[in-house]
Amino acid sequence: MKKLTKISASAIIVIGFSLNSFGQATGHASASATIMIPISIVHVADLAFGNVAVQAGTAGTVIMSTAGARSTGGAGGVTLPSVTGTFNAAAFTVNGDGASTYAITLPATVTINSGGNNMTVNAFTSNPSGTGALTLGTQSLLIGATLNVSAGQAPGTYTNASWDVIVNYN
Repeated sequence: MKKLTKISASAIIVIGFSLNSFGQATGHASASATIMIPISIVHVADLAFGNVAVQAGTAGTVIMSTAGARSTGGAGGVTLPSVTGTFNAAAFTVNGDGASTYAITLPATVTINSGGNNMTVNAFTSNPSGTGALTLGTQSLLIGATLNVSAGQAPGTYTNASWDVIVNYN
């Protein structure tokens, strides 16, 4: 019986080592990263509403579409004279990595002024709207907005220093 015990103990030790060798596995992985071309935005044209005539007692709006067409808001108060002046949507070129998409952030409100007189520009829109897609690494971005003209707005050329459009990769 002693011989059987010695064999059994040896068998148990061998089986124990065999079980341990099957209780562990090793997996392998590698790491990588792709550095994208930095996204950029280049100014092409400013937002311009052109010549606007205001009525003495009524406020109004001028809407500049992203296509560069202007119209008056439904409330009246302003007219667009036949001597139009320069008007156009703002234009930018967005450059970046291949066929990537990007988010567009527009300002909420911009104030333009002439001396101590102010007007507000708001309701900014873009084409493309919200998100753009770079085709071969570039895309045109057009910006329209609404000009809010007060009743009896003082004559003058209204401008501001600048306003920001932000683009970020998605």
